[in-house]
Amino acid sequence: MTPSPLPASVAETAALLARGDYIADRALATSVHLALTMQRPLFLEGEPGTGKTEIAKVLAAQLGRRLVRLQCYEGLDLAAAAYEWDHARQLMEIRLAETAGTSRTALRQSLYAPEFLLRRPLLAAIDPDLPPAVLLIDELDRADEPFEAFLLEVLGDFQITIPELGTIAATTKPVVVITSNRTREVHDAIRRRCLYQWVDYPDAARERAILAARAPGVPALLSAQVVAFVQRIRTTDIFKLPGVAETIDWASALAALDEIELAPGAVNDTLGALLKYQDDIAKIRGEVAARLTEEAVRAA
Repeated sequence: MTPSPLPASVAETAALLARGDYIADRALATSVHLALTMQRPLFLEGEPGTGKTEIAKVLAAQLGRRLVRLQCYEGLDLAAAAYEWDHARQLMEIRLAETAGTSRTALRQSLYAPEFLLRRPLLAAIDPDLPPAVLLIDELDRADEPFEAFLLEVLGDFQITIPELGTIAATTKPVVVITSNRTREVHDAIRRRCLYQWVDYPDAARERAILAARAPGVPALLSAQVVAFVQRIRTTDIFKLPGVAETIDWASALAALDEIELAPGAVNDTLGALLKYQDDIAKIRGEVAARLTEEAVRAA
């Protein structure tokens, strides 16, 4: 895979994202362009399902770079995120060295050679021996706060210091995309090293364009009505508002049932593709669904 040149303008960045079926507004395209041009990490915050993770995937595909993904979770540590030593191979090396009569000094030096190093996502993204990468640090807010302190060296200098081996630094800086669903606040020290962008739900026009790109098999009238319905349901008081991913899923589900326009019966039958909590489904199903369907049909 040969890396592609970086886009030279905001318009070219928007076009690059669009080639990957990602329809970005001007503000988001500008932030992505600046992150690429300035070689700064891009910190994307917003509700789940608004397309934050997808940006990294599209950039990797369109720029011809490896996608290296670090999925964050509670308890994430250095061994899972950056590197660890292959203890099984080291033990085997010790046994072979004992058989061969190797000196202890030579053995100590050989045990911490690069071939015994297991490269986890952060190290794999900056490894100078590997092709350029897009590093996705997904849902950083799910990791524990102490883990953020280790990230500072990676995000600030694009290097990782390994006590037994030394410092490994990137020769080509990776494109870094960090996402957060804001289940907790990410520390200011991380934010200062990044360009920031809030990724919101799209307006109706952009959501229709997204649906046309991502689900081209959905009839145009049905697509317009689905978007009008979803835009209205996001103004209701439910636990979890549907994201763009749910809009695509719902429209595709309706099309799979050969629906050509919204009808209350089909809406009630397929709400599980749009809403992911039973309390929300129960609140919308029936009279509310019928009213929203009528409004969406008129608006489309």
